[in-house]
Amino acid sequence: MNKQSWTHGLKLGARQLWRDLRAGELRLLMLSVALAVSALTAVGFLADRMQSGLWRDARQLLGGDAVVVSDQRTPEAFVRQAQAVGLQTNTNVSFPTMARAMNTLDASSPAASSAATATNSSTASTASTASTASTASTASNASPPATRLVALKAVEAGYPLRGRLEIAGQPAATIPRAGEVWVDAALLEALDVQLGQMLGLGERKLRIAATITREPDRGAGFMAFAPRVMMNQADLASTGLVQPASRVSWRMAVAGSDAAVGQFLPWARAEVDKPEVRGVKVESLESGRPEMRQTLDRASQFLNLVALLAALLCAVAVALAARSFAERQLDACALLRVLGQSQRTLTLSYGLEFLGAGLVASVLGVLAGYGVHLGFVVLLAGLVEANLPSASWQPALMGLAMGLTLLVAFGLPPVLQLAKVPPLRVIRRDLGHVQVRSGLVLAMGLLGFALTLLMVSRNLTLGLITVGGFALALVVFAALAAGALWVLRRSVPDESAPRWLRLATRQVAARPVFAVVQVSALSVGLLALALLVLLRTDLIASWRQATPVNAPDRFVINVQPEQAEPFLAHLKNAGVQNPDWFPMIRGRLVAINGRVLGPDDLEADRGKRFLDREINLSHSAELPAHNPLVAGRWQAEETHGVSVEEGIAKALGVKLGDLLGFDIAGQAHEARVTSLRKVDWGSMRANFFMLFPVSSMPDLPMTYMAAFQSPQGVPHFENAMVNEFPNITSVDMRSTLAQVQRVMDQVIRAVEFLFAFTLAAGLMVLLAAVGASRQAREREYAIMRALGAGRSLLAQVQRTELLGIGWLAGFMASAMALVVGWALARYAFEFPWQAPLWVPLLGGLVGALLAWGAGSLSLAGVLRQPVVQTLRQSAQ
Repeated sequence: MNKQSWTHGLKLGARQLWRDLRAGELRLLMLSVALAVSALTAVGFLADRMQSGLWRDARQLLGGDAVVVSDQRTPEAFVRQAQAVGLQTNTNVSFPTMARAMNTLDASSPAASSAATATNSSTASTASTASTASTASTASNASPPATRLVALKAVEAGYPLRGRLEIAGQPAATIPRAGEVWVDAALLEALDVQLGQMLGLGERKLRIAATITREPDRGAGFMAFAPRVMMNQADLASTGLVQPASRVSWRMAVAGSDAAVGQFLPWARAEVDKPEVRGVKVESLESGRPEMRQTLDRASQFLNLVALLAALLCAVAVALAARSFAERQLDACALLRVLGQSQRTLTLSYGLEFLGAGLVASVLGVLAGYGVHLGFVVLLAGLVEANLPSASWQPALMGLAMGLTLLVAFGLPPVLQLAKVPPLRVIRRDLGHVQVRSGLVLAMGLLGFALTLLMVSRNLTLGLITVGGFALALVVFAALAAGALWVLRRSVPDESAPRWLRLATRQVAARPVFAVVQVSALSVGLLALALLVLLRTDLIASWRQATPVNAPDRFVINVQPEQAEPFLAHLKNAGVQNPDWFPMIRGRLVAINGRVLGPDDLEADRGKRFLDREINLSHSAELPAHNPLVAGRWQAEETHGVSVEEGIAKALGVKLGDLLGFDIAGQAHEARVTSLRKVDWGSMRANFFMLFPVSSMPDLPMTYMAAFQSPQGVPHFENAMVNEFPNITSVDMRSTLAQVQRVMDQVIRAVEFLFAFTLAAGLMVLLAAVGASRQAREREYAIMRALGAGRSLLAQVQRTELLGIGWLAGFMASAMALVVGWALARYAFEFPWQAPLWVPLLGGLVGALLAWGAGSLSLAGVLRQPVVQTLRQSAQ
């Protein structure tokens, strides 16, 4: 093609684009593309901003750009290396301990009595004066001070390096002064103390000076759930709490430029891997928020699934709208061929027209998606504590690529056939129709579109199930529609049947290929709508059940064996129903199949950490209902058997039949792996890596743990429980559970918000699927009216045809939706879901009504158009 032909083709394409835009020829097609792009970019913008926000906030959650955690004072080599590359360092010390409520106020407190102006409590001694003895005698007759397990953190000047520490809603200008502590507000209530009173920590009494409202590096470990007490590191030694055998965590945070952190991290990780370096690990930005990771992952999957359904719906609409557009352009294209336009020129002009329309629709879709994602930000407020950063250009570019892919894959193949229309069509209208073989080109386009969707899905399993399910469904729908049509052609009602039924049956049977295409397209659209409805109802309900509202919100550990019956009776009297109750056995895995193992014998980091510490073991004759088996069998009272969580089994390289050796308080114990369990660590239930299937193990030392929902309407429940059983440790999970439930509610609202866009896309599919036959119906109805058929009869024929096609499509789509929904629930979202079997019947009814409604809108003027006008247009 020479330069002149290129110029002529471009000019012709631009004129055709402007003409068809003004005439509304491309309206349905462009609207379908814009809806798909807006749905995808809305989720893309949100995911991009959330990822950037979590990445940025990870620095605050760590308190620095990276953290060296050790069970002894941070090795000097790490400190020297951090300083050598130009990083700031700051070290804090944290560990669990008991805090005591003192019944006195500090002399400097405004609440202190003017008479209590003796000496500072921090310098009090055991002087043996008469007045002191009297005071001691009085104190001994009083009730013992209230105590509570706390998470003590000793910080030094400069803390934190990243993030912001706040007290009573105000940024903290410094850290607690010597002789003072800052505490969580929950501790004041638990110990019945107030600001200004003294708090006993080991051998010291320190004044409660403020309440902590924001702590950047609080973390998500077990001790994160205990009330925080923050003190100045200068006071730590005087408490006497840190002894050689104490379980203390030293955290050295580093902060600086990305280049400096990039130098330090590889060195630190290599140093940690050395055999002589023990008890040291490195945390970096990848740590994130593990306690919310599963919930956020599922939230992202739900939003991505809705966006994928919208894109799939719009792809069907684009394909049908493009075919309808091509059929309407056949005569004009034949006339252009008569006037001398070459096939290359027409190919270039129509290609330019469609690419231009796709670009305009994609830009509009990106703008609409950006606006929709702002609504998501409002609905999902709270997922990230700080304000989200600005979005990048990546979602916009992905949206533009998706819009153009839709046009090229689904719209361009039938339109490019216009260039092959023979000039003879001007006088012979039976020539040059859009060929069925375009379906093969469409299948190739579908492959490219599927690959694009897999990238957009951000989850391979979710993308494969959704895209693969729809591809399989399309084949199944076409086969079933062809089978139904074959049966229909052999069971045409005889002359005794109503006239409208005979005509409707023959109308469908007369266009077998088109009927299969129409039913298949309508079925795919209804499949997406059925999945969307199941997503909105059953799938989300199943997700809620996976983390139910009545899940345990309190965990109690360290219940001694002799306290078991009194403790359970105490819970029952308080109104606690069906608590999770398990023995806890502290042990260490030391051998697999007789081979003594150490951390260096395994490759997986998780397996190394597992061997490097004691773990919680338990036993139960009954398999916990929330721990389904994935391999092996559970045999109650099977001695020397053990059930292993599948994830840790993979990390350890353990399989069914392997013999595990344990060291439990100096006692050797062996058990053979008889089953593997799937454990949902986000279920808020009591879970264990290793579980022995027996009711008792009397020879092993153990304590008990309980998990239950706090009783409602019982005042001071925890204080009463701790006072009666002072040795127990009670962990309040209510705030964490409330956060998970709040995230779920926010995601559900966002899904509902996107639901409207997907419904609009579904309506586009219905209109395109039914309206694709408008021209053929106009000619057929005009001929029948010319032969004497009345409008009422033809209206009955049209209604019967639409209801029949809609019912068949709805029934098939709903049945397939159950299969795809089950696969998504099990393999993508990983929670149980029982498919409601009545859905196909309801789907058939809804499909019939939707097809009838869409047909009434799309074919509204077919029966009202004058017969002479229709026949004249057909003859031209």
